[in-house]
Amino acid sequence: MLDAWGDGTVAALGGAFGGILLGLAARLGRFCTLGAIEDYAFGRSDVRLRMWVLAIGTAVFGTFACLAFGLVTPTSSFYLNQNVAPIATILGSLVFGYGMAMAGNCGFGALARLGGGDLRSFVIVVVMGMAAYATISGPVAWLRVAAFPPPAPALEPQGIAHFTNGFTGLPVWVVGTAIGLGLIALALSSASMRSDKRAMFWSAVVGMAVISAWVSTSWIAANGFDGTPVVSHTFSAPIGETMLYGMTASGQTLSFGIGSVAGVWLGAFIGSLIKGHFRWEACEDPRELRRQIFGAAMMGAGAAVALGCSIGQGLSAFSLLAFSAPLAFASMFIGARIGLRHLIEGFVPAE
Repeated sequence: MLDAWGDGTVAALGGAFGGILLGLAARLGRFCTLGAIEDYAFGRSDVRLRMWVLAIGTAVFGTFACLAFGLVTPTSSFYLNQNVAPIATILGSLVFGYGMAMAGNCGFGALARLGGGDLRSFVIVVVMGMAAYATISGPVAWLRVAAFPPPAPALEPQGIAHFTNGFTGLPVWVVGTAIGLGLIALALSSASMRSDKRAMFWSAVVGMAVISAWVSTSWIAANGFDGTPVVSHTFSAPIGETMLYGMTASGQTLSFGIGSVAGVWLGAFIGSLIKGHFRWEACEDPRELRRQIFGAAMMGAGAAVALGCSIGQGLSAFSLLAFSAPLAFASMFIGARIGLRHLIEGFVPAE
């Protein structure tokens, strides 16, 4: 397969497979980062937040179970093989979270809404992709590098399971699967979550999408010839990469990220047709559009600094139990909570 199609094309197919699962989960399972935070903070419901915990637990358990069978090589991922930059992770994630609230969606959520015909999300996707690339390698990259110097390669894997292995001697896969099972138990400790079969099913699907990414890219890295990186789903830089590919395909090759972005859009499109929810929507309020553009730019820049978005750090990095993941996840939650308060309550203290 690799000889006939090339590493990039096969990686893109792997990304598209997982992306379709994620897109379906967004449209059919209401799996949404901002929606989970909003439900918890203002709707007095923790079901969608528990969906996140269950998805993370499934991804952690499955990834480390695959490690036991030699199907994944997690230490090849940049989440583990470079030192954690806590200040950059926290500040970038706070900016991302606040921007997510302003835009009304994260990059993944915007792609899912775009699959349902929401043209406002098209603007969010384009601006976020441009902002991410401008911060990574564009006009403001120098400012990012000056403020947050790139972390050095790590001498030891920067992950909880690998750290625990270092002082207990327990196999990495044992530690990882145990933590994964603990997160699954935590998510299912609520009767309301256990009674929502749809929520449990689509949470597991999201976890499987992440697992499939690690397995497919690990296999390509081990058997291919082009040095394909071991990666999973994230929706900041890959959106910009997809935009570049759309404009310069003859001079570029496909990648996992491009396939993932396209897969989410396709899965969301299929899901919206299944639900009968597809319809074209546009922004009629210039103030709303301005806020969404501003939020999308913050998300792109914040994700570039934090080295991942709500999916990249909140799911993919978490599935490896990377040190950066809890920092990023908590900071994005706080940033989004501040942004939602700004939108819903304002910043005037209650009397």
